[in-house]
This record gives sequence, C-alpha cells and structure tokens, in this order.
Amino acid sequence: MKVAIYARVSTADKDQDLATQLLPLREFVAANNWRVFNEYTDKVSAADIVHRTSWRALLADASKKRFDITLVWRMDRAFRSVLDAATTLERLKSWGVGLRSYTEPWLDTTSPFGEALYYITVAYAQLERSIIRERVIAGMDRARKQGHKIGRPRVTDRRGFNQTYGAVLERLRDGEISRRQAARELRIGYATLKRLIDHGNANEEARPS
Repeated sequence: MKVAIYARVSTADKDQDLATQLLPLREFVAANNWRVFNEYTDKVSAADIVHRTSWRALLADASKKRFDITLVWRMDRAFRSVLDAATTLERLKSWGVGLRSYTEPWLDTTSPFGEALYYITVAYAQLERSIIRERVIAGMDRARKQGHKIGRPRVTDRRGFNQTYGAVLERLRDGEISRRQAARELRIGYATLKRLIDHGNANEEARPS
C-alpha cells in the first residue's frame, strides 16, 4: 500500500513545526506495513490555496493514482472548510484514492464507517451550498427592490470615462493610435473596446437622417 503523507503548518504560528506531524505519520505508515510514496509539506494558511504548492502537487499525483492513501495529521491540515473537504473527497474517491486522518480515526474513507461518513460530509456540504445560494439570491432580490444595480459595474459608468473615451476615439479614427493602444489607454480589454465601437456605430446607423 503506497501512502502520500501531507503535513501543513501556518506561517502565522511560529510555534508550529512540520516534524511534529511528520514523525508520527511516518511511524503510523511503518506500523501498518505500508510504504511512503512521498511527503508533501506546506508552510502556509489553509485558505491560501495558490501558495499550497505541495497540496496541489499531491492532488496531481493522486489523479494519476500514484498512491493509494492520503494520510494527514488532522482534517484541517488539508481542508479549509466542509465544502472544500467534500469537493476534495469526491475527487479522491473518483481517482480511487483513500483519505485517513491520524488524530481523527473516524476519518478513514477506506473503511465502511468512513465511507458512510464521507457521504454524510458530502450531504452536509450540499446543504451548505443550498443555504449559501438561497442567501445570495435573497440578498440580490432585496438589493434590486432597494434600487441597487446587480452585477459588475459597466466601464462606461466610471467617472470621466466617456470624456476620455471620446478623446481616444478621435485619435483612433484619425489613425494616430491602434485599437490595442486605445484599449491600453482606456484600461479596458480589446474585446470591450470593440464592443463599444460596434455599439456606437450601430447607434449612429440607427439615427434618422
């Protein structure tokens, strides 16, 4: 049985040490006559998924089924929320990789009890997603009733944008700058500029002579 060991400490807590997690995890693997495939360690907050490079590397290896079990010190070392746990557990399960927690014996997706707990976790996460979705919809509905605009603000709503756009458009039509240069000056994407120009041309053609 090949095992991937994962350990993480937060940079905010100077007293934490990776060795505190790694040593007992190695002993646990040896006691079960398993083999360590690799050790993945991160020194970063659980929420900072961008800089959790080792965790992402572990998941990449798991997707290729390079090991059979992911072993963590505690659930919160790997997951930042119940939603995150449910999503990751689903991915691991689809890859045929189990998950075990050293300090939480109940978290063992390779056992019948752990399998049942996995489904409970997923169900709870789905419930949490539904609650969040309902709150968002209710909040948006309330905002609309109060006259607030929903969604990203339009670039044309920026203060002074229309005046600047007019000046840039004149230079563009005179051939002084290219469309890409105009987009950079206006701090918008090329596609956005094209839509604005096309929309303006359509309005001009629609006006009665």
